Amino acid sequence: MYNFDFDIVSENNSCSIALNKLILNNVLFLNVNLKQNECVVPEQFSVKWRIPATDCCAVWNSFARNHTIRPDWSNVEASSRLASGQPIQQITTFNGNNKICVAISDVDTPTKISMGYCEETAEIICEVFFFTLPTNAIIEYNAQIRIDMRSIPFYDSIYDTVNWWENDCGYESSFVPESAKMPMDSLWYSFHQNLDREKILEECRLSKELGMEAVIIDDGWQTDDNNRGYAYCGDWSVCEKKMGDMASLVKEIHKIGEKVILWYSVPFAGLYSEKYEEFKNCFLDESGNETDFWALDPRYKKVRDYLCGIYENAVREWKLDGLKLDFIDSFVLKGKSLEYDENRDYQSLEDAIHALMSEIKTKLTAINKDILIEFRQSYIGPSIRKYGNMLRVGDCPGDILANRSQAINLRLTSGKTAVHSDMIMWNESDTVENAALQFANVIFSVPQISMLVRDLPQEHIDMLRFYIDFWKEYRSVLLNGKITAQNPENDYSQASATLDNTTVTAIYTNNVVDAKKGTTVIVNASGFDCVIVKNAVNKRYVIKNCKGEIISRGEVRDSLKDFPITKAGILIIE
Repeated sequence: MYNFDFDIVSENNSCSIALNKLILNNVLFLNVNLKQNECVVPEQFSVKWRIPATDCCAVWNSFARNHTIRPDWSNVEASSRLASGQPIQQITTFNGNNKICVAISDVDTPTKISMGYCEETAEIICEVFFFTLPTNAIIEYNAQIRIDMRSIPFYDSIYDTVNWWENDCGYESSFVPESAKMPMDSLWYSFHQNLDREKILEECRLSKELGMEAVIIDDGWQTDDNNRGYAYCGDWSVCEKKMGDMASLVKEIHKIGEKVILWYSVPFAGLYSEKYEEFKNCFLDESGNETDFWALDPRYKKVRDYLCGIYENAVREWKLDGLKLDFIDSFVLKGKSLEYDENRDYQSLEDAIHALMSEIKTKLTAINKDILIEFRQSYIGPSIRKYGNMLRVGDCPGDILANRSQAINLRLTSGKTAVHSDMIMWNESDTVENAALQFANVIFSVPQISMLVRDLPQEHIDMLRFYIDFWKEYRSVLLNGKITAQNPENDYSQASATLDNTTVTAIYTNNVVDAKKGTTVIVNASGFDCVIVKNAVNKRYVIKNCKGEIISRGEVRDSLKDFPITKAGILIIE
């Protein structure tokens, strides 16, 4: 299985790179050891090998939307560093099994996994790059490349990689309070920056009645400028014109029964902030838009102290339940930031990010042990998960395919960390069935909803209430059950969560569902008005529409039965 040769690609003659193979449980582990003649920033090097391109269907990684296997002169790449991505990439077979899954033990150092089809030899060229961005000066470096070519379901190979990261590589994830696993109302798509205290309170009352347990107050609370962008970020003072007194607002929302999470763009400081002059010599070069906002450099202690103080004071004084810490992936070394500066107490950006996030977590959990911290794609790797307990799909407004596929991807790679959908939204003039599809496509994640409830038609409100109730009823299965999925190359045609004797399946195309074991709950998230079920003879069923109204019930008589179910309807067989 692993009878291929490895080549080391390096232009650095002042170092030695050694490889050592080890096979455990039919998985190859390649130990990589770099030794340099002196303590310097290591240059990029790579490990390269080839496998026959047999039974190769598609490429999977944490962010892939285009799953095609590209030629080796236009490779598919999975880039990773502490604040962005995770080092795993896989080729799947035509029946959904693993062909080859490659991962790296070191998830902090900037790396890249590359795969491409060689037209001259009909082979897949695999290459793992180390130090794709400058890091700290070192003498020696060790890492492991995990190469799994077992013919097992693609998702099992991913699960095994995640277990390896957590158990063998030492990447423990943060404690996840139950409140991180409940539906939330996010105000970004519904309000954008046009926040208003009384309207926020109205939405909190309405969303709580529907079953949402927290509100995320997004960008706009800190500025009266509504032109988007981050030119006014950096001071993090409350815009009283919009919000009034923040502490009293939070208190009123708590009386309604919702928790409060507040948004911050961690790195950004804008030209029009009062802090601009104080920190203008502590910006990362080529960050932001280089016109009216930049990213602060966490390698300066004054930057870390300032940011930690902002969050600590906000949580303590305003009694916040959580923070949405945004844009961590904007911490990137480029340009003049690569030059040495003796005023920094860290020269490694990765070490400085660790120091910043560790201090934030320590200070906030000292105030509230159940503090909620949300990160979103692309900062979702196993190392960053020890600082946050909510991982959200990246912005994809109205995009069912992206929200569905990325939510499932995150469920496969995030262990016990709470995975949240991007905020679901739709046009109020759409049919209730189409609106419900937005929810039905993200049921394996914690739903965030971003609609103005007060403006919704009554049947949309009825649908939302039913789907939130349904999701809560099966929450344990949906969030704690094992996720299995079909056809990743098509953004998943069907997915299931199974826990104990209950399976919840969502179909995204016209699929056949096997109801042989225990209770089977089927969510029709396809565009068709029917579901085909096999192996359900003598079981009882009930069909509900997207508003929870019972359409029919009975007993299954046929081994293969076509159930008429409207879009976003639900079939329960038990």
